[in-house]
Amino acid sequence: MNCPDERRAKTLKQSGLRFGALIALSLVVMGAMLWPTTPQNLGVDNRLVTSGALAAWRSGNLIVLVRHEERCDRSSNPCLGPVDGLTRPGSVSAVAVGSAFHTLGMSHSDVLSSPTTRTVQTSQFMFGDVHVLPDRLTLCGTALAHDLPARKIAGRNLLLVTHSECIGDLERVLGYPHADGAEYGSSLFVRVGTNGKLKVLGVLNSQGWAAALGHL
Repeated sequence: MNCPDERRAKTLKQSGLRFGALIALSLVVMGAMLWPTTPQNLGVDNRLVTSGALAAWRSGNLIVLVRHEERCDRSSNPCLGPVDGLTRPGSVSAVAVGSAFHTLGMSHSDVLSSPTTRTVQTSQFMFGDVHVLPDRLTLCGTALAHDLPARKIAGRNLLLVTHSECIGDLERVLGYPHADGAEYGSSLFVRVGTNGKLKVLGVLNSQGWAAALGHL
């Protein structure tokens, strides 16, 4: 092969490699758009409505997993009481989130809580008296997608005050294996379909409630 032919072949090869890389990058971008790695933020724009979360709440067709508020043994903030419980700022945030849920209406909702100090305190500040589970692993793990609907009463929302790892367990089962870790006081909204199938609608962090409710 003479020099011009060699240069032409080399140029074609480089062009092919660049084109292949461009196609691969496009597929990655399209995949990220079509299959997001983490549930959408319901505190943005009017997503509490457009996601169907508000309608599902009013129909009693939601399961909501709420992470406990800030734990004292991992914070420099002052403790509310026991070191394995909440911080004082965490208790204030819990009251605010509870008030937001009451704005949506709690008359057709049931609340369960993990039995740890931090989850029980979070539950009490948010919702008052709740049913405390016998063990923190009672509703946790990969069986959550089956166990939560089994606990839910038709026409009533079910809220579970729990831990980040348990929320992550459900997200993985429902198609979000790489979801961002749940923040303190955040809520994962999951709709229960007529066939019992679960669908993640989105996440509402504690600081996003004011904006979300402002659109109602």
